[in-house]
Amino acid sequence: MERQRAFIILIIILVATAIVTLVNLPLQLGLDLRGGSQLTIQLETTPQVPEITPEKLQGVQSVISNRVNGLGVSEAVVQTVGSDRILVQLPGVSDPEEAERVLGGTALLDFRVETDNQEIRAEYQIKQQELASLIFQAQSLQGEALEAQQSKIEAVEKQIEELSTQLYEKTELNGEKLQGANFQPAPQGNDWEVVLEFNNEGGRLFAELTKQIAGTGRTLGIFLDNELISSPTVSAEYASTGIMGGRATISGGGGFTLEQARELALQLEGGALPLPVKIVENRTVGATLGQDSIRRSIIAGLVGLALVLVYMVIYYRLPGFLADIALIIYALLTLACFSLAGVTLTLPGIAGFVLSIGMAVDANVLIFERTREELRDGKTLYRSVESGFYRAFSSILDGNVTTLIACAALFWLGSGLVKGFALTLAIGVVVSMFTALTCSRTLLLITVLGFPAVRQRPELFCPNLKAVNN
Repeated sequence: MERQRAFIILIIILVATAIVTLVNLPLQLGLDLRGGSQLTIQLETTPQVPEITPEKLQGVQSVISNRVNGLGVSEAVVQTVGSDRILVQLPGVSDPEEAERVLGGTALLDFRVETDNQEIRAEYQIKQQELASLIFQAQSLQGEALEAQQSKIEAVEKQIEELSTQLYEKTELNGEKLQGANFQPAPQGNDWEVVLEFNNEGGRLFAELTKQIAGTGRTLGIFLDNELISSPTVSAEYASTGIMGGRATISGGGGFTLEQARELALQLEGGALPLPVKIVENRTVGATLGQDSIRRSIIAGLVGLALVLVYMVIYYRLPGFLADIALIIYALLTLACFSLAGVTLTLPGIAGFVLSIGMAVDANVLIFERTREELRDGKTLYRSVESGFYRAFSSILDGNVTTLIACAALFWLGSGLVKGFALTLAIGVVVSMFTALTCSRTLLLITVLGFPAVRQRPELFCPNLKAVNN
């Protein structure tokens, strides 16, 4: 009896802990329940890479995963689809355009030194002044005149872009030598800037480049995807050593907004994509759909659970009532395990949970049927309960072990929602064994040993059975 009391105390502690866990650590909901963004990314070949190999696909997936982690999206899914596509699910992300910019951008960063060719530099300055003049004039124009002015502006911008490739000479310093990237407020104003940290080789090259142009008036061109985003000068104080320490700051010309700085830092930190990609699908899963799915799932689960609870009481009498209590304990413990393990609940995951409830009931059914057989053979109520659990254990163990093997195979070979189903089912099966063999057994033995009136009424366990001398 003392052993059963210790188990009761343990069960109470576990239930209290489960409730506290669920209150303070809510369950994570997947894309189909919470809503969010889903992107399908298509890999494209190049003359240098005419075939998309599994290694290249894995490399792109790794870069995308790094960028997703930088977005701070919890429980995101990044998985390959076929031989040339990647599926990205971002629960809770309501701006698919932002996700597309961050995940699909190539973010090829390189540093270039302004040429000392005076003719090219002069022509570039003239075009810059011409562009500024055209933009100023456009502010006072309307209608067709404004459209014509816009065409002139675009033409000059194209000329400046072409000149920039002549104005700046490529160097060995590029994004591959980055060790990290972050964003921070600029020292002055409300703008933001991106801070780069180079590795040892990158730091050495950066010091050489800044030493080369320090005090000359020439600029260091910072290009992102072959587009000039910043062109800082280096003061003469660094003429002897260059800027050492392997650290650089990008201010983005007129300065970045918070979102611009954040996106650029994420792209650079995540790394350059080894292949060009194209977003072929970008859709939003509405929260309304998710809420509707949750509501329907809750209703289905509650109705099914209620029917099971009622059936157990009607057919198995007192043991059925005690099994219902154990089943409620099982549900609390399982959901708490989901929360602690960081399981993301999706509709397939909920299906796995409901299926594990059925397996938990099945374990109790096996135990109670064995107990009834023992009672019909003339054994006492206590011996029948003990024997029922002992004889049913092997069947319960075999059934649950085979299910766990199937779960392991699904989790190992499957992906995405299939893994979620396997994980929730596996956790449910393990917890169901604990509750069936510990909670149900303890509640039954406490009832049999602690209440003499129950021992005198075996019909509460098996209908139409006369009392047996206990």
